Amino acid sequence: MTAKIIDGKAIALQVRENVKKEVAKRVAAGKPKPGLATVLVGERVDSSTYVRMKQKACADLGMNSFHRPLPIDATQEEVEGLVKELNADPAVNGILVQLPLPDHLDEEKVLQAIDLEKDVDGFHPINIGRLAQKGREPLFVPCTPYGTIYLLKQAGVELSGANAVVLGRSNIVGMPAALLLVKENATVTIVHSRTKNIEDVVRNADIIIAAIGMPEFVRGDWVKPGAAIIDVGINQKDDPTRKRGYRLVGDVHYDEAAEVAGHITPVPGGVGPMTIAMLMYNTINAARFQAGMERFEL
Repeated sequence: MTAKIIDGKAIALQVRENVKKEVAKRVAAGKPKPGLATVLVGERVDSSTYVRMKQKACADLGMNSFHRPLPIDATQEEVEGLVKELNADPAVNGILVQLPLPDHLDEEKVLQAIDLEKDVDGFHPINIGRLAQKGREPLFVPCTPYGTIYLLKQAGVELSGANAVVLGRSNIVGMPAALLLVKENATVTIVHSRTKNIEDVVRNADIIIAAIGMPEFVRGDWVKPGAAIIDVGINQKDDPTRKRGYRLVGDVHYDEAAEVAGHITPVPGGVGPMTIAMLMYNTINAARFQAGMERFEL
């Protein structure tokens, strides 16, 4: 068996095009462009890159972006004060505080300071709490987990009744992904560093979401024939044949798993493009919510 590749680039492009059309309709009706504010504390190279990608996506889709950098030694009061300032700005529909924050800052308090209707990253405790409760719906879902579920649905993978294994229990990916799968009526197991006999747990999975941050951790003989694999990991692996000395790999050994799985995402080109696409989707919906409108469905 050779797995069908789930093309995250193509699916993300469809999402972005739908959002772009909705933005254009909004502007044509005389309404202001949706606005996304990014807050970056310090100058981490990876965080700066991610922020630039989000700014570019806003420009491509006809949205406004407002970048508000702070020095690495910014105080808790300064960061929370900036968030409150953005909360009060009607031109700003969504606020994204780029994580991780420097160690001296209380991340939870910063996220709690974001207005619930502007929490386009979906990390506000109330949004996460609603995600965890039966019969409740969050205003926004964290972008990467949202993208993983969307990819599975677009690939035609049956979620209801499926045995799903999520590798990793981070607040950013693992836990929200598990909660989303529960909402889709999957039976979910979360695998982490203390799990015993991980490979045996994974072998029972119809759906595997790997977000453990370990290169090529999941091997081909762990995969149930026909399983669907969403590989969230992105890791550098030494490769002297490459000009830059390394290549990017996921948390799943792609070549091995692709021979067994039914569906699989590549790395790169799988989950990554979906994260920003879903952020743009959340941002247009933030603008709609603040105007008293209902959610725009993809």
